[in-house]
Amino acid sequence: MEMTKCVAALFDFDGVVMDTESQYTVFWDEVGRKYHPECQDFGKIIKGQTLNQIYDRYFAGMDAAREEITAGLDRFEAKMDYGYVPGVVDFMHELRAHGVRMAIVTSSNEKKMASVYAVHPELKELVDRILTAEMFTRSKPAPDCFLLGAEVFGTVPENCVVFEDSFHGLEAGKAAGMKVVGLSTTNTKEAIEDRCDVVIPDFKGFGYEEMRKLL
Repeated sequence: MEMTKCVAALFDFDGVVMDTESQYTVFWDEVGRKYHPECQDFGKIIKGQTLNQIYDRYFAGMDAAREEITAGLDRFEAKMDYGYVPGVVDFMHELRAHGVRMAIVTSSNEKKMASVYAVHPELKELVDRILTAEMFTRSKPAPDCFLLGAEVFGTVPENCVVFEDSFHGLEAGKAAGMKVVGLSTTNTKEAIEDRCDVVIPDFKGFGYEEMRKLL
């Protein structure tokens, strides 16, 4: 660890801070059945990707479909149940007490996050920064978003710990040269344990000391 630089915790949002991934799976599986019936488990395939990335890869030239999906997603996100992953709020308070810088690093866009803030206005006070899809060109599994997280805090990758649940997110954290904690909220422990340094079911048994041991 670089002792002259601060320690930073970089949290994905869906499935890490908020327990929303199962809801998204329902939405995107329905989209997959309608537009890409050849793709099994479409909801899992697109996890960790920005909306633009999903459109570029799976809906190129399908303007009408994009408009329909966007409108449906906006309605869906406005009514979603935004509940915290168990223990994450207490964990964030503990990190702040120890001087750890924190950012939410998400593939979600500002429009979606506005729906979250309407339900949880306190979210902006829990962390130092919220980095959204508009702020980086390449999405996960590219490391750009997490490298930006280190940059905004003036620190180095070796001082950062990433908290992720999706395959693309876990790969992005590793590609950034950071320690990675996998949340088994979306995929099983067995499915993700070879992509991260440690797997936890939630934050109830994981604190500042456990995080520092990774660095």
